[in-house]
Amino acid sequence: MVFEELGLGPDILKAVADAGYTDPTPIQAQAIPTVLQGHDVLGCAQTGTGKTASFTLPMIEVLSNGRARARMPRSLILTPTRELAAQISQNFTTYGKYHKLTMALLIGGVSTEEQQRRLSRGVDVLIATPGRLLDLFERGSLLLNDVKFLVIDEADRMLDMGFIPDVEKIVGLLPKTRQTMMFSATLFPEIHQLAGKFLLSPKEITVTPPATTAETVEEYLVKVSPRDKNKTLRFLLQHETIENALIFCNRKKDVDLLNRSLRRHMFSSATLHGDMAQSAREETLASFKTGEIKFLVATDVAGRGLDIQGLSHVINFDVPLHAEDYVHRIGRTARAGKTGYAFMLATLADTKYITAITELIGHNISYRNVQDIKVQDSTEASKSESKTKTKPPQRRSQSNKTVNKSAHIERDKSKNRPTDPIRNRPKSKPAIKKQEQSKTVRAPSEPSTIKPSQTIHPRAAGWGDHVPAFIQVRSRASN
Repeated sequence: MVFEELGLGPDILKAVADAGYTDPTPIQAQAIPTVLQGHDVLGCAQTGTGKTASFTLPMIEVLSNGRARARMPRSLILTPTRELAAQISQNFTTYGKYHKLTMALLIGGVSTEEQQRRLSRGVDVLIATPGRLLDLFERGSLLLNDVKFLVIDEADRMLDMGFIPDVEKIVGLLPKTRQTMMFSATLFPEIHQLAGKFLLSPKEITVTPPATTAETVEEYLVKVSPRDKNKTLRFLLQHETIENALIFCNRKKDVDLLNRSLRRHMFSSATLHGDMAQSAREETLASFKTGEIKFLVATDVAGRGLDIQGLSHVINFDVPLHAEDYVHRIGRTARAGKTGYAFMLATLADTKYITAITELIGHNISYRNVQDIKVQDSTEASKSESKTKTKPPQRRSQSNKTVNKSAHIERDKSKNRPTDPIRNRPKSKPAIKKQEQSKTVRAPSEPSTIKPSQTIHPRAAGWGDHVPAFIQVRSRASN
């Protein structure tokens, strides 16, 4: 089947040909004629299957007849993330370039002034995240009673992120007579319940089994201990042939911590998460797509909907807590029939999550052994090098230490001992013990003036260095 057989007009076919496409994907071949016939659609398709064009192409065809009024959009597309909204807007720009349709993008992280100005002029296509749409509606910046098309993209992610109450509120503001399309990567019972609320007798289109991974992606599981995760990741980045890689963490704070660690070890990396300003996110994505940044550390919310041509690797630094997120993460690589690689670092505590993932995708994940890592961290190397260069000071010999210590003690006694102010002599016991026999010693203070054989008479106990002359005489007489 070719695009000419789907019922699209010549202007759209020309834009599709300009983009380099000739044959529709399975989801496009089934969804486009159904939408053109006016049916509601419940579509189940993975990312990278051409799902976005399956609703943008027929919408452009139908909306080409008519004109929007001020603050009253003619169609509404709800997405869970800013990146996915931006991707859809690019599709409308690419395929609608031969039509004079107006479009507005309502997302957080940017000023509302320009968005309000666009709404006041009237838009045919309004692409929005639920929070920003409700914000501007409550300000009176738009009305929703002229919406003829409603698209709820990635409904499963809307459910996971807790956006369904906002979506229900928005749907309650829309006219009852409208055409609704809802797309999801998986069709859980909760998705069917939402379809019963939002859609009227929908045509269900499923082009791939739910929660399957692309055949061209090679999946590997790496067992690590928690303390070795960063080191193992650096080993993979150094030893794998990686053109570029998305690295997923479960929490925003872990994204920042891991990015700082990678940059400290001289890796070209950046972050992508929901707390970043929209301008910073767009700048980071542009740098990643041009190759200026090689590794992009992201959360599931930020990574959902990213369309990066030629992404070679996806690395799950954290095992996803929901098995469906694994499918969405590795769906960023191995697109358009190309080969891609997906690594997942798992600890013993992740066993139950690994089991849930393998049960969902229907196959086991091959193990990759990296236990022979011998790459030493630069910080550890510098520490060990400094240890070898810095030697501890040499200890003095025990004999010298003992002699010097005794000399100091003798000096301290002579300086600090109190004296009798009356007799001007040290206070001591009146009785003087019989002196010990003389000993041959080496004097510690003046070794050069004493010969080894010289006999040194011991001083009387208690007199210190200043022994009176009559005491010395008595000592010699007694000897």
